[in-house]
Amino acid sequence: MSSLTTPSRPGSLGSISLGRKVKDKVVQGLVYLAFLLALIPLVSVLWTVVGNGAKRLDADFLNHSMNGVSGRDTGGGAYHAIIGTLEQVAIASLIAVPIAVLTAIYLVEYGGGGRLARVVSFFVDVMTGIPSIVAGLFVLALWLLTLDFGFSGLAGALSLTILMIPTVVRATEEMLKLVPNELREASYALGVPRWRTILFVVVPTALTGMITGIMLAVARVMGETAPLLLTIFFTKAINTDPLSGPQGSLPTFIWEQAKDPSQNSIDRAWTGALVLILIIMLLNLVARIIAGRRAPTGR
Repeated sequence: MSSLTTPSRPGSLGSISLGRKVKDKVVQGLVYLAFLLALIPLVSVLWTVVGNGAKRLDADFLNHSMNGVSGRDTGGGAYHAIIGTLEQVAIASLIAVPIAVLTAIYLVEYGGGGRLARVVSFFVDVMTGIPSIVAGLFVLALWLLTLDFGFSGLAGALSLTILMIPTVVRATEEMLKLVPNELREASYALGVPRWRTILFVVVPTALTGMITGIMLAVARVMGETAPLLLTIFFTKAINTDPLSGPQGSLPTFIWEQAKDPSQNSIDRAWTGALVLILIIMLLNLVARIIAGRRAPTGR
């Protein structure tokens, strides 16, 4: 009986050549090098801010305002600025996030490449490149000069809303596009209407990425100074009412303290920058925890 040779399987792979192994290691090394190079400015900024801002990070800084405190004086704090920043960003998020998410849902689920969808997408792209000071000038011209409203936290929040919307729209749109069409088709096959499919299938699947995009937008606008100088003006006193009167914010607090040559003012500016970074990190942590608990588990 003649011996039979076993044919090689068509999907099997032979041994990897030395050249390919070398190329793989070189590319891997370049990736690690690029990662380390990208970390250098980030670590440098964090190291500088923490090193200079930790001096004044105490209860006095977090619980007192600058009312009655001059630049050369010791003491004083950013309580008024922290309250103002949190209120302004919260109002901007309450306005911008629903509008941006619904716009993204329309572009992905209903637009279908139609003329209106193309026009909306074009203007979103245009808004993405708008300088922040232009948003502040628009709110100043419309809200304060034309409609004759005064400086307030709400005016600052409106300028931040203009900056948030395009970022959230683009991030949400990309996350919705990543949801497999099979999930939509399976839901439609069960007789589920489109709106319920979007609400209970598509959005929960893309929720983690959507929240990441929202937090990126929040982090961007939380550090904006130019539009706030034009819309909330400046105050050293505590104003917890965002609807009336000038209001403090951390970006304007940092700007005002940094332009004073006194060392005490410069120390307060560094501490304000550190507090701003810590707030952004805390908000990102809370958002990721919420997204992780609400993300579909597949069980």
